Amino acid sequence: MSRIWIFDLDDTLHNASAHIFPVMNRSMTQYIMNELAMNEPDAHALRQHYWRIYGATLKGLMRHHGTDPHHFLHETHRLANLPDMVIQTRRLKHMLKSLSGRKLVFTNAPRSYAMRVLELLGIADLFELVFSVESTQFHAKPSARGFQRLLQTINAQASDCIMLEDSLPALMTAKRLGMRTIWVSKQLNKPNFVDYRLTSVLALTHIKL
Repeated sequence: MSRIWIFDLDDTLHNASAHIFPVMNRSMTQYIMNELAMNEPDAHALRQHYWRIYGATLKGLMRHHGTDPHHFLHETHRLANLPDMVIQTRRLKHMLKSLSGRKLVFTNAPRSYAMRVLELLGIADLFELVFSVESTQFHAKPSARGFQRLLQTINAQASDCIMLEDSLPALMTAKRLGMRTIWVSKQLNKPNFVDYRLTSVLALTHIKL
């Protein structure tokens, strides 16, 4: 059975924290201000509260406020100057091509945004599937339901999969389901549900799995 590489997108395959996340976070706070008639400090606090509880702001908004997920994703991921915001990583395409097995992307981002980023990175053609938040029917990571939907879609066992991700809650779910886990992080303390820690996805070629 060939191994299946499952890559998170933001802050795993590319650095989203530098330019993209600050803009996206502001637009999510603005969305909450507009839709729920809140001031900025309250909207910011609510966004972070839902992110901490559910791992995704959208999940809290859907559950507690009946937010239309498609409207939320469209409004918060416009990013007109995305080409200027995506940081290119040299050797990324070469590294991905060198991996044997199936490769896919599993992201809490909407599909349109994910495809734009992958095209800008020049790696969109290397993945057999981009499994976005719409694909999970809005059961975003770290929800096990999203992972199970992914496994059904690709007709695979969790034990065949290796998950690369910057989010520890998502890796905890992956490990609980039986996947091998790789944490892309510059932090040093590796929790026991993480099999390997890499400071960059490019270091994947240096470990033996």
